Amino acid sequence: MNRVYLDFNATTPVEPAVLDAMLPYFSAEFANAASIHTPGQRARAAVETAREQVAALIGARPQEIVFTSGGTESDNHAIFGIVSSSLTSFTSSTSLTSPPHIITTAIEHEAVFNACQALEKEGVRVTYLPTDRQGLIDLEELRRAIRPQTVLITIMHANNELGTVQPLEEIGRIAKEVDVYFHTDAVQSAGKIPIDVNKLQVDLLSISGHKLYAPKGIGALYVRGGTRLRQLLYGGHHQRGFRPGTENVAGIVGLGKAAEIARKSFAEDARRISALRDKLQQGLVQSVPQSRVNGAAAPRTPNTTNIVFPGVEGEALLIALDLKGLACSTGAACSSGAVEPSHVLTAIGLPADEARASLRFSLGRHTSPADIDFALNVVPSAVAQLRELSPTYRKEAAIL
Repeated sequence: MNRVYLDFNATTPVEPAVLDAMLPYFSAEFANAASIHTPGQRARAAVETAREQVAALIGARPQEIVFTSGGTESDNHAIFGIVSSSLTSFTSSTSLTSPPHIITTAIEHEAVFNACQALEKEGVRVTYLPTDRQGLIDLEELRRAIRPQTVLITIMHANNELGTVQPLEEIGRIAKEVDVYFHTDAVQSAGKIPIDVNKLQVDLLSISGHKLYAPKGIGALYVRGGTRLRQLLYGGHHQRGFRPGTENVAGIVGLGKAAEIARKSFAEDARRISALRDKLQQGLVQSVPQSRVNGAAAPRTPNTTNIVFPGVEGEALLIALDLKGLACSTGAACSSGAVEPSHVLTAIGLPADEARASLRFSLGRHTSPADIDFALNVVPSAVAQLRELSPTYRKEAAIL
C-alpha cells in the first residue's frame, strides 16, 4: 500500500545528514563532555559547536542556549523558573502583596497550558487571553491584562493545530514597555519561519528537536543574558547551572546539525511547501462541500492547514484515511485519545461538533506533489462515505 505522511507537526523523520553527524557519538566518540581528558574535550567541542548552530538559527548568542530534553521541559523551565525566581522579589517587596501573575492565551500547547493551570493551584494568578476566529490575540487586551504583579507573558509563536503566527514583535515591545519577562513556545516555528530573538524581544524561547528533523528527546531553551531564571533540577554544574545532568552529546549534535540545515534551507523549503499546502487546502475545499479552512485569514506557518469537514467525526475520518494510507491528525499529538474536542478550535469559536470534525494536515521537507495528489484523491471519497453513514448529516443536507 502506498503510504503518505502529512503529520509533520506531530514529529519529523531524522534527516540522514543529522543521523550521520550523530553516529560517532554513540560509538567511537562516546566520552562524557564534562570530562577533562582528550576524548571528553572532543565531546565538549561537539556540544559547543551545536550550541553555536542552534544560536545562529534564532539570532542568539551561544551562551544563551540551554539544552533540554525537548519542548515540554523548555516550556516548563521557562514558566516555573521565572515564577519561582519572582517569589523572592514578591516576598521582600512591601508594595506587591498579591501573588505573581502570568499572561498566556487560550490556545497554548498543553506544555504551557497545563503548567499554568498547575501554578494556579499553587495560588499564582493566570490570565488566559481569548483569540479571534483566526486564532490571533488582541494586543489591546494584552495591554489591559497587565498588572503590577505580572511577572511573565508566555505566548506561543505558531500554533501547533492552526499554524497561526502571533505578532511576537508587537508583544515583545509591550513586554519591554512594562518590564515583564516574555517567553514564547517556538516549537512549531523554529526552522519554518525566520526568528530573531532580538527583533522579537523575547527573553525565553523553546525549541524541540523532533519538530525540525532532529531526534526525539532533545530540545533547547533560549535564556536571554541577565534573565532571572531559577533552575528546576539540582545536580552537577552543567550548562551554567541552569540544567544539570550529563549532556546528551549525540542528541545535541543532532539538534545542532538540524538547526544548521534549517537555517540554510528554510526559505526554499517554505516556498515549496507553502505551494503544496495551498494546493491541498484549495483542492479539498473545492471538492468537499461545506468544508473550510480554520484560521485561513491569519498569518500561518507555510506547512499547516486545519480543515473542518462538517457531518463527520474527525476520529472516524482519521481512521478511514489511515486505512487508505494517509496519515494526518485531528489535532495535537499530545492530546491524542482525548474525549473533549480540541481546546484550540473551541477557543477560536468553533462549536464542539465542528471542532470534532476538523483535521490537521501538516507538510514537511519530504512532502511531494504526488503526496498531495494522493490526499486530494482519498480525502473527498472518505468524507463522502462517512457522510452517507451519518443520519444527522443526511437530515441536515435535506434541509439545506
